[in-house]
Amino acid sequence: MIVRTTVKSIQDIMRQDVGVDGDAQRISQLTWLFFLKIIDDQDQELELTRNGYRPPLPEKFQWRNWAADPEGITGQALLDFINDELFPALKGLQPTGKPGDRRRVVRDVFEDAYNYMKSGQLLRQVVNKINQVDFNNLDERRHFGEFYEQLLNDLQSAGNAGEYYTPRAVTAFMIDRIDPHPGEILFDPACGTGGFLTCAIRHMENAYVKTPKQRETMQGALRAVEKKQLPHMLCVTNMLLHGVEDPSFVRHDNTLARPLISWSKDERVDIVVTNPPFGGREEDGIENNFPTFRTKETADLFLALIVRLLKADGRAAVVLPDGTLFGEGVKTRLKEHLMEECNLHTVVRLPNSVFKPYASIGTNLLFFEKGTPTKDIWFYEHHVPEGQKAYSMTKPIRLEHFQGCIDWWGGKERRGREETPQAWKVSAEDIKRRGYNLDIKNPHNVADDRGDPETLLADLAKAEAETAGLRDHLKAILAEALAR
Repeated sequence: MIVRTTVKSIQDIMRQDVGVDGDAQRISQLTWLFFLKIIDDQDQELELTRNGYRPPLPEKFQWRNWAADPEGITGQALLDFINDELFPALKGLQPTGKPGDRRRVVRDVFEDAYNYMKSGQLLRQVVNKINQVDFNNLDERRHFGEFYEQLLNDLQSAGNAGEYYTPRAVTAFMIDRIDPHPGEILFDPACGTGGFLTCAIRHMENAYVKTPKQRETMQGALRAVEKKQLPHMLCVTNMLLHGVEDPSFVRHDNTLARPLISWSKDERVDIVVTNPPFGGREEDGIENNFPTFRTKETADLFLALIVRLLKADGRAAVVLPDGTLFGEGVKTRLKEHLMEECNLHTVVRLPNSVFKPYASIGTNLLFFEKGTPTKDIWFYEHHVPEGQKAYSMTKPIRLEHFQGCIDWWGGKERRGREETPQAWKVSAEDIKRRGYNLDIKNPHNVADDRGDPETLLADLAKAEAETAGLRDHLKAILAEALAR
């Protein structure tokens, strides 16, 4: 079967329903329905392969028992069942508190979820289409996984939901440079739809995971938090699609809601990879959790938190806007703190078009390691491919566009780095003299030579005189013609 065609037909059915308004609601509706189908398919497999396994949902609310029969309940009866029974039951699920408890996963997903559809007949048609996908079929799951990633990509056209998406090439490059291993605690404190998590899973499965025990170790060391309901639901579903049996590590919460000092040593992590929301401002009172860096700017608060959370020798890769690099005040204190506590060894400067069309500000990838102060910072300026003016929806950034930076990087130890037309080094002392302004332009970019100013002014005067002469000549011709 063609998964893409199936999902497109589902979206077409939803467009006929008066209750579903816009892409964000359509994606939310689609996700909770697919979530129930995916988790039920997984449950049926686990019931066969694991002794004593019990599904997290009561029997009445399992997909197989209310949705799988194409001739099952429809119309108003289906709407009443979903709105009055299914949703209240799933929102009120009581976790067992045992490790691997999928009840909490289901409850958190449905905590702020809604059924937007108003037609029970159209909803039955959607359910029947979803039934055509078998998530225990590896080939079908792979095809759906690819389409699901495209669906996440489509969030950029869903209004404010676009803030959750980071281009896959950027996440893949950052994960490749950080090189996580199974068992290392990897944390994304603002995980969105889970792009960094899925890239980390793929990276470790391709490079290091050879046994079920290693896979279990890898999954057990993942940590993530997402504040908003829709991306949280998308992230949990994304984890299920990537074979994670217990995605309860994806918490629906605001990481910044805790006082900075309350994060204890036993909560420290080995790796942080994240694209924290920037340009936004936190609600009143959140800044009181960060007394040393009192601000409402979200990106600044996350950077302070990341420095706190890293273990000694822990490493991080973070997407930050240009404003963080050149900002003053709290931002200056924050950058000073970062460079004292960590080795900020690399800043990759990205062109403005990387995050287009929903953001067109300059962004940077900061790579740092906790434990030793910064001595030197290497800057690498990423260029749009030759022959292309900018990245766009039709010509997005791809992982191979980072190959020049990967070749220059110098391996795990970052040895043999040299200055190039795209790379330069700045000492920590120079940064301090600049007032911790990290917005350092490429010194190898030679400004265009527009000539000597006096010569240019003389040429301008000559051109203006010629223009005046031509204008007078034209006036004379017109006067002569009118006099006839």
